[in-house]
Formats: sequence, structure tokens, C-alpha cells
Amino acid sequence: MELSCLPKSCFVPPRWNSRCCNRSIRCAGIAEASGVPAPMGQKTQYKDGFFEKAFMSLFARKMEKFSSGGAGGRSEKGFWDWDYDSFVDVSRRVMVGRNRKQQQEVVREVLLSMLPPGAPAQFRKLFPPTKWAAEFNAALTVPFFHWLVGPSEVVEVEVNGEKQRSGVLIKKCRYLENSGCVGMCVNMCKIPTQDFFTNEFGLPLTMNPKFEDMSCEMVYGQVPPPFEEDPVSKQPCYAEFCSIANPVANVCPKLQA
Repeated sequence: MELSCLPKSCFVPPRWNSRCCNRSIRCAGIAEASGVPAPMGQKTQYKDGFFEKAFMSLFARKMEKFSSGGAGGRSEKGFWDWDYDSFVDVSRRVMVGRNRKQQQEVVREVLLSMLPPGAPAQFRKLFPPTKWAAEFNAALTVPFFHWLVGPSEVVEVEVNGEKQRSGVLIKKCRYLENSGCVGMCVNMCKIPTQDFFTNEFGLPLTMNPKFEDMSCEMVYGQVPPPFEEDPVSKQPCYAEFCSIANPVANVCPKLQA
């Protein structure tokens, strides 16, 4: 049974799962009758709890200061008025009037603003770039990134010729599914997250979205390639899903700006 499908009370070592959990437990937060993300082309329904809504509100309120129409002022929304759709909407507004690197810089500033002073330096001390640190952060990603990307599980990957359990397979990324935008996936999630872990925290991270089914593999410990050498730099728009797509462009325009 996958750890990502356990309720929060059951986040315990896998060998103890059978003592506290039924093996047919559905993925936490999924409101689909099947208990798993919806097929490609259909939007997965979620039932967000206190933890998920708190993170949505925290990130959305920080990002709104940089959004088109935000003007750096206070949000008119109450803290608990945010949901996932409005979080994605404010992300989309952040893109307006900014090029690729400016969008990524906004996400970096938002992430830094969420941390106490000196947090990156402390992270580097606690988690030097070792196999253990990579595997530990992969394990933490499953419960703590659930609100953002949906169900995921730790998987074995190969880093520098060595097999280790520092990979995280996101079944169907909630952010990509809700935005339907390749540019948002790359500029507002993949690249800034990679850069933040690699450059701010000193723990290399590579994210490999699979646009054919909206899954994604995160590989802690693996240095990400330069953008120009990354396959995502040549990815076309989701013409059938994205409201701002350019269906005739060979590459998503948001990746070229």
C-alpha cells in the first residue's frame, strides 16, 4: 500500500501500516468515486481539509502582492476565502506582464518570504547533499506537497549511478491539471522549485513533468540541466486545455519570453 494514500494519522513507517490502517484506504483528499485522480482530460475532484486550505491561503496571499491587479496591497479576500481555483487564478495573474525569468523570480521571493530569516543556511547544515538527505526530503514531499500536487509516492531512482529512494512520483499534478498551462507548470513550479532547492538549500532537485498524462517525477540529489537542454523548453501548449494557448506555436510562448 502506498504511503501517499494514507490519512495523516497513518503517516508511520511502512512496516507498521497494517497495524493501524485498512489496506483499501483511498487517497486522502480525493473526492472521486474511484479514490484516485481522474483520467486525462477530466478534472479530479478534491475535498480539501484545514491543512490544505491553510497552505493555499498562505501562498495565494503572498503571490497576490505580485499579481496583476494586486498592486502590492492587502488582499480583499479573507484568509479562509481562498480555494485551489483562486490560488491557480492568482498564479496566472502573476504571469501577466512578466517574462519567463521574472515569473520564476516572483516564486523565489514568495518561497523566501514563507521562511524565517536564515532558514536556507540552516537547511544546508541539517541536510547536506547526501543520499540520506535526498531520501529524507523525498519522504517529506509526499505529505507536505499533497495540497499542491495531489497524490504522490516515493520511488527508487538512479542518481550518479547509484540507486536510491529519493524520487517522488506525482500521479497527476493538481497544479498542471487545474491550470492546463505548460508555461505555468514550467515557470511557476518546475524551474523555481528546482532552483530553490538546488541554489538556496544546496540540495539538487530535478523535476520531470510528463505532459502526456500530467504526472511528474521529482528526483532529489540530481542536478537539473540548463533550461536550454531541458526537454520542457521545447514543449508546445496544451491547446485543448489552456485558455491562453497558442495552438499554432511549436513551443509554448511563455517558455520563449
